[in-house]
Amino acid sequence: MQNNLDLDKISLKMKYIRECLSKLEHLKKLSYQDFIADFRNITSCKYLLQTSIEAIIDICNHIVSRKKLGKPSSYSDTIKILLENSYISTNLAEKLIRMVKFRNRIVHLYLEVDNQTLYEILQNNLSDFELFWNEISSKIFNEE
Repeated sequence: MQNNLDLDKISLKMKYIRECLSKLEHLKKLSYQDFIADFRNITSCKYLLQTSIEAIIDICNHIVSRKKLGKPSSYSDTIKILLENSYISTNLAEKLIRMVKFRNRIVHLYLEVDNQTLYEILQNNLSDFELFWNEISSKIFNEE
């Protein structure tokens, strides 16, 4: 029953995430000192991570809503519903829940987001976005 998902909408959001990741990869190449030396690097990194995570949340909400998998009360609930319905692995679910928490910090607790954390995410976690795409696409594009 793939036909009730808007695959074009999902693909467009993934294209956006990939464009953001390309920009984040550019920032990833900077040394920590160069990264923090220019406020534009920090501001860009926060915005690109925030909107990429929001695109993931949008995709997850779209799947849960269109497939009528449940009524989540939070973004984390949406991820748990996808896990329970075998759309994603436990490993990915844990990563996505951490992403959502980080996004919430950027949006609501922005003064608590330190530059070292941003840089560590750049260096260590960008592959989580690809993991998301690989797992979701293998499920939604192979459904009958």
